[in-house]
Amino acid sequence: MNPVRPTGGVQDVLALRQEILARNTALREVHAATDDSQGAGETKVPGAGFADTLSTALRQVNAVQQRSSDLQVGYERGEVTDIAQVMLARQEAGVAFEATLQVRNKLLSAYQDIMRMGG
Repeated sequence: MNPVRPTGGVQDVLALRQEILARNTALREVHAATDDSQGAGETKVPGAGFADTLSTALRQVNAVQQRSSDLQVGYERGEVTDIAQVMLARQEAGVAFEATLQVRNKLLSAYQDIMRMGG
């Protein structure tokens, strides 16, 4: 019979957990630094505007799609060798586009509902 050593498995799980927490912290720091650098020239006013928020979101989706396109072209040229990275970028761009499309559909529906109320 094969004896199970729980201490080795527990140590592995704890080490993996610690690595995930460290990566999570690093990602948060990068995200915070990106937000700080983008917002440095802008002053945030509460309720600044729906159009500004929508415009920023569309620019972010465009950036994700451009990155995906750049990785795909790099892969085709042989500059990028990690197919998983290319496929992940393509999936991320697809999800971002689908989310944007759903937001557009909800906005259009809300607009149509408002226009019907006035009559």
